[in-house]
Amino acid sequence: MAPIPTPRALELARTLVGFNTVSANSNLDLIHCIRDELARLGVKCRLSYNAERTKANLFATLGEGKPAGIILSGHTDTVPWDGQDWSVDPLGAVVKDGRLYGRGSADMKSFIATAVAHAGLFLASKAPFAIHFAFSYDEEIGCFGVKELIADMRDAGVAPLACIVGEPTSMVPAIAHKGVYRYRCCVRGKEAHSSLTPQSVNAIEMAARVVGRVRDMAETFEREEPRYAGFDVPFSTASVGQFHGGIADNVVPRDAEFRYEFRDLPTADARRMQAEVVAYARSLEPAMKKVAPDTGFSFDTICEIPSFLGSADDDVTRLALRLAGERETTNVAFGTEAGIFKQAGIRTVVCGPGSIVQAHQPDEYVSLEQLLRCQAFMEGLAEVREL
Repeated sequence: MAPIPTPRALELARTLVGFNTVSANSNLDLIHCIRDELARLGVKCRLSYNAERTKANLFATLGEGKPAGIILSGHTDTVPWDGQDWSVDPLGAVVKDGRLYGRGSADMKSFIATAVAHAGLFLASKAPFAIHFAFSYDEEIGCFGVKELIADMRDAGVAPLACIVGEPTSMVPAIAHKGVYRYRCCVRGKEAHSSLTPQSVNAIEMAARVVGRVRDMAETFEREEPRYAGFDVPFSTASVGQFHGGIADNVVPRDAEFRYEFRDLPTADARRMQAEVVAYARSLEPAMKKVAPDTGFSFDTICEIPSFLGSADDDVTRLALRLAGERETTNVAFGTEAGIFKQAGIRTVVCGPGSIVQAHQPDEYVSLEQLLRCQAFMEGLAEVREL
């Protein structure tokens, strides 16, 4: 029989998967579950809330009094499963065929559960650093919670040594990922009967010009941007994800809206890319305003998740390699909270159980073999005597 994780680690992973923490919902039941689990060990938790107090981050220190600590970071929210063809209950946390199935099993409740299941071991550890748990809300929709968490951590005077973000990397430490910058553009035109187009400003057509500019930028990145080895797509990308506008075939549309994103290499500058889009839109406005002064473009930021660039030479990366039993690091295509921790001056690496290939998919799962490797990682972390 193949080895399996400890009963407590697997039980806790199943419990966390069973909470419906889709980003549109509250995560408080899950946060309170972890808080109560740690309280039984005498560990105090700091909760920082969203404005509505319907969601919370959790921060806890295991090893109070030690000079610094290593953060184990994870997000508690998940993506929805509406319209996906699941063969199991997404919240059922079914274990079969050497796998734990359920939404969030890979991304990334299993890492959180394995960390919490080893809280007692961390408390008893003779390591020269504390272990901090940092579990956030709203990562999936823009990494909003972690910014509040880091601010609260700073207010508490916590200055950690490093951070390990437990996103699913198949337990291979990752030291780079692209950023994710998403924006909404709203276009206000002037409606008219479609037989009187010179008296109108067609919002869809104006929007289409800017969409075309985004596409031109994407082609320029692919053609000209210096490649960054280690990424599946080794250049920055741009794409439009949604477009809405118009009310009837014979009415020149007054309003249009589209959403687009940049995924920038760690060596690129997504804000410069956005500035180029805005500048191009502004160049179209004078002609629009000659027809109607109140026409034009407006832009809103949906999310700005910075790219991440760590280092194979960082102490935390070398530690993660040693604990994971790996020799080489990797880069990942997806965004994480790592760039935000790095911007806060905290050396960071990404390493966790499961594969991003399974995340966000129907029948999402994490293999028990990956949970076992994560368990060994936590056990090794408790045995560390120096970085």
